Amino acid sequence: MTESTSGGTSRAPAERGRTSIADGVVEKIAGLAAREVVGVHAMGSGTGLSRTFGAVRDRVPGGAKSSVTRGVKAEVGEVQTALDLEIVVDYGVSIRDVARAVRENVISEVERMTGLEVVEVNIAVSDVKLPDEPDEEPEHRIQ
Repeated sequence: MTESTSGGTSRAPAERGRTSIADGVVEKIAGLAAREVVGVHAMGSGTGLSRTFGAVRDRVPGGAKSSVTRGVKAEVGEVQTALDLEIVVDYGVSIRDVARAVRENVISEVERMTGLEVVEVNIAVSDVKLPDEPDEEPEHRIQ
C-alpha cells in the first residue's frame, strides 16, 4: 500500500475491499434472463410430474431451489463464472436459435450485473412442450 503525503492511502475507494458474489445470485440472474427468451417454455426437467413435484417442493419452507433458479447451476469464481441450464422449449421453435438466444441473453445480463466473465453457458434441452399438452405448472414469463 502506498501512502500519500497527506497520510491517507492513494488507492481509489473502489479498490479498498473485495466483493464476492454467491452462486445463487448468478443462478437467479441467469434463470430470469433465460426465461425472457421467446421459445423457452420452462426451466428444469421436462416431465410434467417432476415439474409438479418441483412446484410443491418450492412451496415448502426450506424446500429446494426456488422456481427462479430451477434448471440453473452456476460455478462462480473470483472473476469468472460457468453456467449449466436445463430448458424446455415450445414445439415448433428452432432449438438451435432458442439456445443461441438464451446463451446471448444470459451472458449479457450476468456480465452486466455482476462484472464476472461468463466463460461458458451449457444448455441441455430436456423436453419439448407440445401445443395440446396441459400445463401442470405454469411458468411466469417476464414480459
